[in-house]
Amino acid sequence: MLPSFNEQFDQHGAWRRDFARQLGQLGQWLQTHDLMDAALQERLQHLHEQVRRDKVMVAFVAEFSRGKSELINAVFFAGYGRRIMPASAGRTTMCPTELGYEGGTPASLRLLPIETRMQSLGLAEWRLRSDRWVEVPLDMQDAAQLAGALERVSQVRRVPVDEARALGFWQEGGGDDNPVPDAQGLVEVPMWRHALINIPHPLLAQGLVILDTPGLNAVGAEPELTINLIPQAHAVVFILGADTGVTRSDLAIWREHLGEPAAAQDARLVVLNKIDTLWDTLSSPSQVQAQLERQCRTSAEMLGVPLSRVVPVSAQKGLVAKIQCDDVLLEASGLPALEEALAEGIIGRRQAILRATVAANMQALQSQAQRTLNVRRRDLDDQALELRSLRGKNASVIDTMRARIEQEQREFDASAARIQAVRAVQLKMLRELFRQLGARSLKAELEPLGAALTPAGLKLGVRKVYVDTFARARAILQGAQATGIEIQAMLAGSFRQLNAEHGFSLQVPPAPELGAFVRDLVDVERRHLQYVGMGNTLRLAQPEFTQRLLRALSLRLRTVFEGAANELEQWSKGATAQLDVQLRERKHSFARRIEAVARIQSAAESLSSRIAEIEDGERHLAGLQAQLDALTAALVHLPADAPGAAEALDIDLSELAAQQPA
Repeated sequence: MLPSFNEQFDQHGAWRRDFARQLGQLGQWLQTHDLMDAALQERLQHLHEQVRRDKVMVAFVAEFSRGKSELINAVFFAGYGRRIMPASAGRTTMCPTELGYEGGTPASLRLLPIETRMQSLGLAEWRLRSDRWVEVPLDMQDAAQLAGALERVSQVRRVPVDEARALGFWQEGGGDDNPVPDAQGLVEVPMWRHALINIPHPLLAQGLVILDTPGLNAVGAEPELTINLIPQAHAVVFILGADTGVTRSDLAIWREHLGEPAAAQDARLVVLNKIDTLWDTLSSPSQVQAQLERQCRTSAEMLGVPLSRVVPVSAQKGLVAKIQCDDVLLEASGLPALEEALAEGIIGRRQAILRATVAANMQALQSQAQRTLNVRRRDLDDQALELRSLRGKNASVIDTMRARIEQEQREFDASAARIQAVRAVQLKMLRELFRQLGARSLKAELEPLGAALTPAGLKLGVRKVYVDTFARARAILQGAQATGIEIQAMLAGSFRQLNAEHGFSLQVPPAPELGAFVRDLVDVERRHLQYVGMGNTLRLAQPEFTQRLLRALSLRLRTVFEGAANELEQWSKGATAQLDVQLRERKHSFARRIEAVARIQSAAESLSSRIAEIEDGERHLAGLQAQLDALTAALVHLPADAPGAAEALDIDLSELAAQQPA
């Protein structure tokens, strides 16, 4: 049987920790041998942070009373021997709840009051305002206290209809979708807008983030949840009731908030929960199985997903089976099959992405360090050839050689002004790029959309304004791509000239590829156009809702633009760092050549010893090259699941370090 989700996630966490440790060793090795330039150091730090802080988010989405919280308990928290997330009958999770862990911070439940919806700040900005959150300490040694504290995510309050409307929970003409008023005309709304649970659960400590979402009415009222949080989840588990199949509200959630292109369907799992309701003693096992298979096929057809993506489960029986160590009941619950699907779909894909990133970065890093070694090797070759030519020559020949080296040095120093001029043009072009991708530029691009969304009443023609806004945003990114290509061509011409005049080996990396960010924009546009469809016509008539929608869009686009700007900046630094390295190495080369000739002028016998030093240096560089190849290859091929792999790799790297020439 394949490893469970928990087991595979443990292996993924071990791989990340081992990688971070080996990457640190590589950095120390580069530093020791003076192979670490600023761009290389930044690349290492960025890769280290990317792997160390990598999060895997799994979003659980369902209408109320589908057993969503019970499923989270069964998959992740059965080890506590009881329910941790509230999972009683009726509505439990009333606000979006994120479960994760930030090391070094105490276990706690943080709750954002629902009243913050009245203000324009988005959830991402509220995360930075700790004073507005209600914090509840959690005792990890007391499961009862922990479960009791988490009950607060299900708290509600009763408010007048006008307040419910302002908060986004009441729509004029909403009919059955609106909460039912009580005798006093009050309606029930969640007490909290968002909940953050920070607990040192083993999986959460390794980077897993669980997003537990409320039902349709609450999901639709929080644009940032639908547009930002759920789309960025690495997997979405959509839960149905086996006894009801796909209901009208289930279908509404799927179509309005989860519908994806066919290429993204492998990130979606449909769970047919509560299959134990079909275990009818009056029906034979074959009849029960036939009914279950029929529900799975019908659900797959209605949602437009492959049948293999529909997993029948009984979360309640699975939780009981895990607590009671009942293997027969656990297998019947279908929970192992779900965990296998989660492990294969999430961890496998996530680790493949990380490994591809590691491989690409290691290749670039190795090339950068190898260029420095090649420059040193060529410098030593030139010095050896130069010095060997002096054997048996008189003092005037040696004086002439020194004069020639000094002349080359003066000509090289004079070329520095041209290099700085090219850099000045490059920096000017980059500054303009960063201005176009900055927050002020983005705000200006969103102003027409803000003007169309802000007035109260029906928003006729808003889809066209959306299309125009995204067209301008894409044009900015495409312009940035074109400018990157222009900078690359300018640097390529300059580098060719330097290579020809000074024997450099400069190579401009390919222009930065911003296609992924353009695709992100297309995806965000598709989601927004879907979101402002007929299902949200009434919500769009409310200024408070449209302000939240606009804020969520602004935050999402800012993330895309900042990502593109960072990509351009890293590319620019990588392109010019090799120039800095070769300039530095060439200056050192002139100093070493003049020193060598001076020593020969003062003592003829030093010629042979200097040639011998150069030959030793060449052997040393060959050793460094072999160590560099071994260190980078070890990181790319670091085993993910072999027991003791990390320890064995540490021994290998230690042996390599011990073999370094003096």
